[in-house]
Amino acid sequence: MENQKTINKSISVKAADSAPFYNNVDFCVGTGRFGLALTKEYLDELAFVQEEIGFKHIRGHGIFTDDTAIYHEYEEDGINKVEYNYTYLDRIMDEYLKLGIRPFIELGFMPKDLASGTQTVFYWKGNTTPPKSYERWCDLVVALLSHLIDRYGESDVTTWPIEVWNEPNLPGFWEHADMKEYCKLFKETFTAIKDFNPSFKVGGPAICGVKDAEWIKGFLDFCKESGLKPDFITRHHYTIEFPEADGHYDYSTLMDEEEGFANLQSTRDIIDSYDEYKGLPIHITEFSTSYTPKGVIHDTNLNAALIARQLSRLGDMNESYSYWTFGDVFEETGVPFSLFHGGFGLVAAGCIPKPTFWTFKFFKDLKVLERGCVFKDDNAVIEKTDKGYAGVLWNESSKEGISIKLNLEDIAKDGDTDNEYTLIIKTVSPKTTNPLKLWHDLGEPATPNSEQTKLIKSAAFPQVTSDRLTASEGSISFDQTLDPETVVYFELSKSKVKSDRGYSYERTITTR
Repeated sequence: MENQKTINKSISVKAADSAPFYNNVDFCVGTGRFGLALTKEYLDELAFVQEEIGFKHIRGHGIFTDDTAIYHEYEEDGINKVEYNYTYLDRIMDEYLKLGIRPFIELGFMPKDLASGTQTVFYWKGNTTPPKSYERWCDLVVALLSHLIDRYGESDVTTWPIEVWNEPNLPGFWEHADMKEYCKLFKETFTAIKDFNPSFKVGGPAICGVKDAEWIKGFLDFCKESGLKPDFITRHHYTIEFPEADGHYDYSTLMDEEEGFANLQSTRDIIDSYDEYKGLPIHITEFSTSYTPKGVIHDTNLNAALIARQLSRLGDMNESYSYWTFGDVFEETGVPFSLFHGGFGLVAAGCIPKPTFWTFKFFKDLKVLERGCVFKDDNAVIEKTDKGYAGVLWNESSKEGISIKLNLEDIAKDGDTDNEYTLIIKTVSPKTTNPLKLWHDLGEPATPNSEQTKLIKSAAFPQVTSDRLTASEGSISFDQTLDPETVVYFELSKSKVKSDRGYSYERTITTR
């Protein structure tokens, strides 16, 4: 970019340094409704995500909606009876476990036969009214858990977290946003599960954005008065203002990030103000930049950089944080019209990774190597590893570059003659990793053919560069430039060259 302003900064770390950083990037990821897991594209995208990143849990809506076909009422001899059908549920759960991922069970929405009303949400009409019979609702929940234990084993299934409902503070997701009725739903459900098997971990209220402090406090007041102790608290976290719609797409203005972090801290503070609930884990069961599945920001390099900062900070006050969602097979507002439609997913159709996919991959790789965080600020997280250092660097600015001089000390011990290191750098930027731009330059084909998909996917991977460096007085320094909207992963590790007899790399590359 011509005439681009560049900010210069230096980062110097020592092996004994310490910085607060809790990296639980792989605990959970979101999905559309569970019934979508019956489709091939969905499973292909999830398999790709699991191979590259590997999440432990998956959370989605609609485990009880009619497309999974679990709950049925019928009349026999003049008596209304209930039966359950687990055919689709078993197919879905079998596929999840094959891919090494387990559900974070969200209990909802209401089966049509069990619903007290007709209010629905989304293209696929998830019913959002209370049950007409709490007894039958609790029987349904316990029957589900009992079936899962019978099929997959108690020791495994009881580790699957359970969340009661989704966003009951929004009238579209819970009729009238009735807090009193939600608290009744939680109490009845929580009690039934704990009576069945107290090993299950159950939480709520899964709120999002509206009157959140009022709801957290009201929920905890109710739990205290009722003698309930949830195993965790859940909420959601999005970082945009109300979007502007244009055709099939939503365009949003970003919130101030610090206000968002302060809002999350307020939830932590409210919980900790109760002696009974102080320190209770908070799971963010949905987070992203935009809360709309038509949010164009999701497909951009800017989104990748914004999410990097979120991942560096969300662990400060939360046990986990689940990105919404892993893939673009998603139908809340209908079937997408185009490849890059602003979908929530880390992966687009054709298993094309978006830039944000690599932000998660980089933080997961950091977690695998970590031996303690030595540095964290608004542009970097750096970990000490067994063989050196590793880190994620990012630049959220759309206008200014950042030039960072990194000085990594104590990398080699005094007197250590084995002081050769390999530096690997993976870069995701608008210049290096930009499938959105290639799709645009191809003419924005709504449903690319196989050759176009292959070409777009080829532009969706990080640029990888390498170097060999030698420690001097136990330290290594190198410079790294971050263009606007860029995320970089680096890994510096001890690596001695062991050439085969007669081989010279220097002679090879200079031969004429």
